[in-house]
Amino acid sequence: MRRIPRTVGAALKREGYRRLANVVKRRRPQPLLNLDDVGRRLHIFEQSYVGIRPIRVDAIVGTLGREGDFDRDFVPMRSQVEQRWRRVDEAFPEGDFPPITVYELDGRYFVVDGHHRVAVARRRGIEYIDAEITRLRTRWPLPEGADLGRIIMVEQQRVFMDESGLERARPEVRIEFSRPQGYIELLEQIKVHGFHLMQERQRVLPMGEIAGDWYDNVYLPTVRAIKRDGLWELFPNATKADLYLWVSERRRELFPELGGMDIDQAVRAARDSTPVPRPRAAAKRTAAKRDRGGD
Repeated sequence: MRRIPRTVGAALKREGYRRLANVVKRRRPQPLLNLDDVGRRLHIFEQSYVGIRPIRVDAIVGTLGREGDFDRDFVPMRSQVEQRWRRVDEAFPEGDFPPITVYELDGRYFVVDGHHRVAVARRRGIEYIDAEITRLRTRWPLPEGADLGRIIMVEQQRVFMDESGLERARPEVRIEFSRPQGYIELLEQIKVHGFHLMQERQRVLPMGEIAGDWYDNVYLPTVRAIKRDGLWELFPNATKADLYLWVSERRRELFPELGGMDIDQAVRAARDSTPVPRPRAAAKRTAAKRDRGGD
């Protein structure tokens, strides 16, 4: 193989550093995920030591405490970090790095020690790096794409399932929204449903019983009417829960004018009125696909 003269190689390396500095100044970085934040939102409950294994560099998505030093591509975000990055680059010209230390969560990795080694490996296009791994388990999975927006969505889903009682009444159910605020609105609906149900039955009811009654006698019949009357086909990027909330809102808006409507009338009123707002772009990629197979 033809060797590059030392002076030329040094010049190329300097040019690489210069380009990196320009990228750092101009780019709008996507932040690394913070393991403390992710663990709090997804509820870590177990960890186990795995040992030293090679891991894919592109599966490293987060950090424990260094989110201000590197972005998601492990480009340095501060000049001091960039200087350290250079020293590591020069210290391991063959890429024979000592193992880094990581936590593993659902096949994605969070760096504890070795951020600069990862940064150099990313810069050189190295696919695998040795890592000492501790595996974490959470109550809820790390969502596909692993961005903070999706993690917040999963957290809100977890809180809703727990506080509504639906987790205990119907643990197999997963209700998907395109915006996290939907879970707050739905929880309020279940509480109102519980108030009327307890008045009707003349006794205090546990949240699980209320949530089960709401799911069986309100939510599922509305979803079936949405499909039957073609509302689903009109808005294929919306989830079932998006459309359910919209029908509920339309029913409430029309109450002063038309009084109480049954479910079919409310769905037809929603179908014939102003279109539902389009789901946010981040959720549109996956929400409809997941929701078609769920409840």
